[in-house]
Amino acid sequence: MHIISKSDSNSITGTLERIIFKNEGTGFCVCAIRIPHNPEHITARGYLAHLHPGESVALQGSWVHHAKFGRQFEVTHCTVQAPTSIGALQKYLASGLIKGIGPVYAENLIKAFGTDVLTVIEHEPERLRMVPGIGPKRADAILTSWESHKAISHIMVFLQDKGISPSYATKIYKKYGAESIAIVNENPYRLAEEVWGIGFTIADTIAQNLGIPADSLKRIKAAILFVITTAVGNGHLYVTLDALRARTAEILSLSDEQKPLIKHALHALHEQEAIVLVTHEEVHYITRSIYYYTELGVTSQLKQIMTYPALRVFDVHELYTKLRTGHYGSLPLHEDQQRGIMSAFEHKVCIITGGPGTGKTTLIKTLLAMLDEQQVRYKLAAPTGKAAKRMSEATHRSALTLHRLLEFDPAVNGFSRNEKNALVLDLLIIDESSMIDMFLMHALLKALPHYAQVIFIGDTDQLPSVGAGNVLNDLIVSGVVPTTRLTHIFRQAQESLIVTNAHRINRGESLIFPETGTKKDLIFIREQEPEKIAEHLTRVYKTTLPRYGITHHNAVTLSPMKRGIVGTHSLNSTLQQIINPQASTELMHYGFAYRIGDRVMQIKNNYDTMIFNGDTGTITHVNTQDQSVTVKFNDAEVIYTLHDLDELVPAYALSIHKSQGSEFDAVIIVLFMQHFMLLNRNLLYTALTRAKKLCIIIGQPKAVAIAIKNSMREPRCTFLKLQLTTGITCRTVGS
Repeated sequence: MHIISKSDSNSITGTLERIIFKNEGTGFCVCAIRIPHNPEHITARGYLAHLHPGESVALQGSWVHHAKFGRQFEVTHCTVQAPTSIGALQKYLASGLIKGIGPVYAENLIKAFGTDVLTVIEHEPERLRMVPGIGPKRADAILTSWESHKAISHIMVFLQDKGISPSYATKIYKKYGAESIAIVNENPYRLAEEVWGIGFTIADTIAQNLGIPADSLKRIKAAILFVITTAVGNGHLYVTLDALRARTAEILSLSDEQKPLIKHALHALHEQEAIVLVTHEEVHYITRSIYYYTELGVTSQLKQIMTYPALRVFDVHELYTKLRTGHYGSLPLHEDQQRGIMSAFEHKVCIITGGPGTGKTTLIKTLLAMLDEQQVRYKLAAPTGKAAKRMSEATHRSALTLHRLLEFDPAVNGFSRNEKNALVLDLLIIDESSMIDMFLMHALLKALPHYAQVIFIGDTDQLPSVGAGNVLNDLIVSGVVPTTRLTHIFRQAQESLIVTNAHRINRGESLIFPETGTKKDLIFIREQEPEKIAEHLTRVYKTTLPRYGITHHNAVTLSPMKRGIVGTHSLNSTLQQIINPQASTELMHYGFAYRIGDRVMQIKNNYDTMIFNGDTGTITHVNTQDQSVTVKFNDAEVIYTLHDLDELVPAYALSIHKSQGSEFDAVIIVLFMQHFMLLNRNLLYTALTRAKKLCIIIGQPKAVAIAIKNSMREPRCTFLKLQLTTGITCRTVGS
């Protein structure tokens, strides 16, 4: 018998008995390791998510003492061998490592092939079909999974030596496959550009461990591009040259002597045509060439469409006469609505903007009746699935998301509809246009035939697009695109506290709650202590919503931020316990237990599944054996493996930005001083106007007052307005 003592070696060899704890997000694990001739297992901890029960492991590290769990072995390096004993092999196969093999099939395979089972899987997979229950489809799945596992294991061993966690190794493998190691060795900074979830910091860690010098030109160029890309992720198209230099020096920890290297890197990037420098009012701005030419492309395409002759010339006088005399059977239209409709017939491109209750939907329905009479070929579209669905329900006509309208083709990683394959239509109407970012606008305008007309409808008082740019607002303030503002609030809308207060927020006026003459569709629950949010949410979801005839399926909780006790991460866990408490089957990921019935949201455009950022669905199946969940979206069911779950987040609570384009019967807004840095007028306005029947604000009156008072929006650094009017100067990169 051998008992490990404090003087034992810093290396251990044994068999992985079981995984005690695993953080799927980071790859950190606590494992029980069985040592030969030792009656008790030892506890090892480290980034070991690529290990599976039954594997033989050689661990290197040091002994540490955990205050709660006692003595543990802290692993710094691990090598793995396939198991050889019957017991270890069965545990290994039953671990979920190989898709298609669970505990039952593991036992059957061991009975059939004994210790030769792994040899059979790798070299004689056709023999798998001898095992009862394993047909051609399952045998193929087992072989495919086994090959993938071998490749991932090889990559993980390589990256482990470079200090990278297994979860990132999996992402790298999914992107590059068998080329992973070669690409990482050649230029690890590609990972920050091309692998979703891996940023510059992680790529830089790999590069440093590969021996790339800290003052390498390759490293500094990658940091510059990272600073620009980060700015674009925050909505900007450009970064001032001074800010770019300062931020690059900061993230690379460059000394004063090393800072001139940034200038050399800028010149190198410019020679490669990777960046462009523009000057406005003697300030220099830098952006990536692709971003500059995207903005320039929007300007060029828009001007071409606006000046190209229309396919149809309408009798505007006759149409206006019919419109005013009620020929189209609509409700009496306000002068603003009439102007908006006629603008659509008079101009190639026009904008119609207005807040809630100003009659945008009535305007669209009347316009469609007129277009039908004129036999105009038109299409309806919106940036998100929910916005397109709302448009369809309101107009009783088909509406598509812009991605579906433009027909994204995964094979070429681009839209099928473009300048060489234009959309077949005379007129396009786009709702929720404030959500369109610069890149989507560029793709859209390229796909429009020059003779076509386009009508942008939206609310410029909402938050700007999640993506880069502030396109709708820039088009309006440029004065180039004819714009109609709907300002009249109709009587029925005036009776709504939601509508009334939305407009008061825009005017910087405090919320009102009159006792008579209005619908009680807005409730303010005053609470000074964020820690009590769970009590209020329980009461709202269990008592208040049912009283209004609203279910949790048509309700959402909104918060300005993700972190903190009143951020979406914490709120989602709280709401899950209220709405969908503990189930017998669940899959843990990033600290959240995904269960059947959970509402989830996609947070990344996935062109393979055609599920896009902002699409919401419901989990219909959880498979703990395959470590996957199935999500039902509007018109598709998608299976997410454990590694794919990075693309999903729980959606009982959403950030206000993520709620754009959606409407819910009930919206619960959580607003506290913890959100101070994000509180502003259009944030609260956007949240409030997501509610159709009921809005409940829970929080501190001071936080609400600050949000209403703060009319300042963070200006987005774009030059679309100038491009449309006077243009900007493009220059070479100087000192």
